[in-house]
Amino acid sequence: MTKLLIASAALALAACATAPDPQSPKVKITPLGSHDGEFCPLDRAIVFEDPDGTRILYDAGRTVRGPNDPRLGKVDAILLSHVHGDHLGDLIQPSANAGTCPKPDFSVNVTPNSNMVNISLGKQAPMIVGGEMGSFLSAKVSSLGGDPAKLVRLVRYGAQTMVGKVMVAGVPAVHSNGLPPAFLPPEQAKLYAGGLTAYVGEPGGFVLRFSNGLTVYLSGDTGITAEQDLVVRGHYKANLVVMNIGGYPFTTGPDEAAYVVNQLVRPAAVIASHANEPATVNGQLSPTSRTAAFQKAAKMPVHVPLSGKTMEFDGSGRCTAGC
Repeated sequence: MTKLLIASAALALAACATAPDPQSPKVKITPLGSHDGEFCPLDRAIVFEDPDGTRILYDAGRTVRGPNDPRLGKVDAILLSHVHGDHLGDLIQPSANAGTCPKPDFSVNVTPNSNMVNISLGKQAPMIVGGEMGSFLSAKVSSLGGDPAKLVRLVRYGAQTMVGKVMVAGVPAVHSNGLPPAFLPPEQAKLYAGGLTAYVGEPGGFVLRFSNGLTVYLSGDTGITAEQDLVVRGHYKANLVVMNIGGYPFTTGPDEAAYVVNQLVRPAAVIASHANEPATVNGQLSPTSRTAAFQKAAKMPVHVPLSGKTMEFDGSGRCTAGC
């Protein structure tokens, strides 16, 4: 009997040690996709909110409906991984939930400005970028009457900056970063006849460290790279990953993404991203989707980013609400 009591007490103590503390500060993570409660093909945008109230928007893309989108609220900084149209934002929806999840209605053209620049100007929030993206965006902001010294912040690989109490570091991504001619005025766009694009330096990812200790790796669009082990895990010790899983021919697919999180970064949890598919129906994950395949292959919890549904994470990378 005594041994049983001791064993029971030990199990209770272990459970208490691993259970999330309901009183500890949480980071709020809210996907801003094309359709409420779903995970749709072009969903990229996510808002991160630190316990101190700092709010950071990641890759606004096409699904944030400009600076007046009521879901945005206060924005203290905007992260841009690269300048492809589905991240910088060439088109947006005319209204909430326009079109269908499989085929969203992106009928409002916001070029040559871009959705990202419009949001930055409207919210007076700096864009944090790497490579040569800073030079291009500074010129764009200046041409629209904004102050590039305030609205463009360069953070290349190995560098970091602070937004409120949130540390933002630039990390490598293996992808491309050609600027589509739609973002240029007509006289410059003529130079890209024949399918050429302007190259604005390397694409990137980010690591965010929040005031409660949560450390999030934002992969951007990437393939498998050694820095996911050496830098993201080894140096920054990321415990939550937002991982692109869209697959051929653009980025890591479910199998490659599972290798990244299982063998290289090894976080406590993952949020799937950039699936390039209608992954859910009525808010439920499709069992034949790439997202479901990734969820099955990963060794840790994989959370599905349903648009408008806020998830909360403690400092260890565990989801405590909304997942």
